[in-house]
Amino acid sequence: MRGNILHGDGKRWAAALAVASAVILPFISVLSADDFWMGEDELRDAFAGTTIDGHYSDGRYFTERYRVDMGLEYNEGPREASGHWSVVSGTFCTIYENDPTGGCFRVARVGKNCFEFYFVTRSEVQAEEREFGKPGWTARGWIKGRKATCQDEPIV
Repeated sequence: MRGNILHGDGKRWAAALAVASAVILPFISVLSADDFWMGEDELRDAFAGTTIDGHYSDGRYFTERYRVDMGLEYNEGPREASGHWSVVSGTFCTIYENDPTGGCFRVARVGKNCFEFYFVTRSEVQAEEREFGKPGWTARGWIKGRKATCQDEPIV
């Protein structure tokens, strides 16, 4: 019967395709998982000298300015903090003076002007020693003054 793809040679073709998919697909997913995170140079280039607006997973909004001299200013409503930022072992760290709420994050660019921040550890030392587990989604941000490209862009 000619019209049935799973007859004769069609069965062999389908079996070969299934085997090839089983061998190749795991490698593709590993490659895309590695490519998901921004690299150290990308992090520096994206954030040095910029200000981002963003929101946390609980809906709170914030603004954070990353100076070229590695200093930072943070504002979340009435709360303000200053400190420094750094890039350590593939993480983007925001460390505040006299405030333990900073930390180091893996960052994914999910649009032309949309970044997702995933918490991995509280300190640069832990990041340097790679003492962190699976990153947890923490916040989304975009460069201030440019159109945000996040899916849940705030209504202005």
